[in-house]
Amino acid sequence: MEPQFGPLLAEMLSVMTDRGPDSAGFAVYGEKAPGSWKMTVRHDHAASVAAALAQAIGAPVTVTARDSHSVLTLPETHQALAREWLAANCPEMTICGDGRSIELYKEIGLPAQVADRFGLRTMAGSHGIGHTRMATESAVTTAGAHPFSTGPDQCLVHNGSLSNHASLRRMLIREGMHFSTDNDSEVAAGYLTWKMAGGATLAQALEAALTDLDGFYTFVVGTETGFAVVRDPISCKPAVMAETDDLVAFASEYRALTGLPGIAGARIFEPEPARVYAWEHA
Repeated sequence: MEPQFGPLLAEMLSVMTDRGPDSAGFAVYGEKAPGSWKMTVRHDHAASVAAALAQAIGAPVTVTARDSHSVLTLPETHQALAREWLAANCPEMTICGDGRSIELYKEIGLPAQVADRFGLRTMAGSHGIGHTRMATESAVTTAGAHPFSTGPDQCLVHNGSLSNHASLRRMLIREGMHFSTDNDSEVAAGYLTWKMAGGATLAQALEAALTDLDGFYTFVVGTETGFAVVRDPISCKPAVMAETDDLVAFASEYRALTGLPGIAGARIFEPEPARVYAWEHA
């Protein structure tokens, strides 16, 4: 199924256009080069910045441009130094996501347009997450689009609203986290990154979120090896899952699943409230 990943996700996003026509984005977990680290960045002159970065860190940096974003690939051993140099010398560059596997793209516009701008239909991948957004709690901007990534090979999309995100943001900032938007989804992503940095597994972090995060929500979280889903105890936001021998898929509405191969024979179910569901590659 991996070669079909991009076209399938692009179609799922397009079907959901009327749920969120303001902006869209997606994270793709694709092929990994041993010892390499990828940074998806947003900058008008990424190639020239990459050349200066390579000279500064004393290591090769390659650039793959995709519309308004670029993927910088460098040795994993130099990724902390690269992030430090970029923060000091190119603060206007936005790092959308980074890790061994993840590439993360997002922009203003209809989901089909965003998918085509970044070439999603040509991408292969082991797994990934897409989101199309109607802005309700913050401005319609590229930065405010989903997914949000606050840790290596991690990303989150969120349907719902958190009522205590401001106090959580203040606590996480005191703990050393950094946020670039006022979006409550970025706070949720940061909370999970913080919990896992403290030694929690993804499942444990999501279980803790059921106590620490107030509001109504469905979270879908991507990691290097798979993804997880959790709904709040009330579960008023829609969610549906599909499983076959070849794939597992999540969507806010069943209609987004109808184009998937083998869907007619799939196990279709609604995730139970306050239960963590997770899938990983063997």
